[in-house]
Parts: sequence; structure tokens; C-alpha cells
Amino acid sequence: MAGMKTLRDLFEDELRDVYDAEKQIVKALPKMIKASGSEELSSALESHLEETRGHVERLERVFESLDMRARGKHCEGMAGILEEGANLLQEDGDESVLDAGFIAAAQRVEHYEITAYGSLMAWAKALGLKDALSLLKENEAEEKAADRQLTAIAESGINQAAAAGQGEHEEAMAGRRK
Repeated sequence: MAGMKTLRDLFEDELRDVYDAEKQIVKALPKMIKASGSEELSSALESHLEETRGHVERLERVFESLDMRARGKHCEGMAGILEEGANLLQEDGDESVLDAGFIAAAQRVEHYEITAYGSLMAWAKALGLKDALSLLKENEAEEKAADRQLTAIAESGINQAAAAGQGEHEEAMAGRRK
């Protein structure tokens, strides 16, 4: 890129960055899904993997609406966040503790994306890019919903099981149901 001379330049640069970030997530999520001990967490991550594929497609539509070729710019921020999560995959430990860590790692990803989409939406609005704004809002709404779902899963028993040193989320859930 020739430089950041205009808000449009900045918008396009950030669009390429978040496009790459979403593609990195599509590659990383299957490993976390496989490693998760909680069926509820695995299911939520599987669902979010499908949503993330949809985010990539929506971003491609944003590029199309701007008459741009869809291409990413390596997102160092997401690479770092995903590397931290991948380090957790190498750990041995209590299943519920690892699941609590996976949730935290996934929420870091969500928060990064929510921030990126927030900036892109503000800039799209300022630039009058209505089609792009609409598509970006859809992605942001799904990111926020995923974050809320991860919090609910953590609070439904995984955090309690991890704190109690129990190996199974189901044990914590059984105690809560009594």
C-alpha cells in the first residue's frame, strides 16, 4: 500500500487484516474443538467455526462491494493470540482447567474481532459505505453472541469444576442441579 493518506486507505488495510484474522481462526478452531473435554464447549466452538466461515464469506462480499480483490494482510495480532491458545493445547492437566483456559483463549479471539469490527463499522459509516457497514454489523453481532455464549458455558460449571479440582464438567453440573 502507498501509505495511510485517507480513512479509506486505513479502512482497506484493516479490512485485509481482519480477513486474514478470520482465515487464521478457521484453521485454528478445529484443534481446540478436538482438545476440548466439554461436549457443550466443543459444540459451541463447532458452531462458531461455521459462523467464522460465514464471516470470511461476508468479508469477501465487502471486498466485492468495494470493487476490491479479497486478499488478506497477515494479522500479527491474531497470530499472537492464536499462538497463546495453541500453547495451551500442549499442556497436560485437569480437563476442566484446560477447558477454562480454552474458553479464555477463545474469548481473547472474540474481543480482538469485536474491536476490529467496531473500528471498521465506524469508518464504513463515516465513508458512507452502507453495504459494507451492513455486512460488518452481521459479523460483529455474531462475535458478540459467541462471546456471551462462551461466558455462559464457563459459568455453567466449567469454572466451578476447575476451581474445585474436579476432572469433569458433568460433576459440577450434577451438583448444581440438586
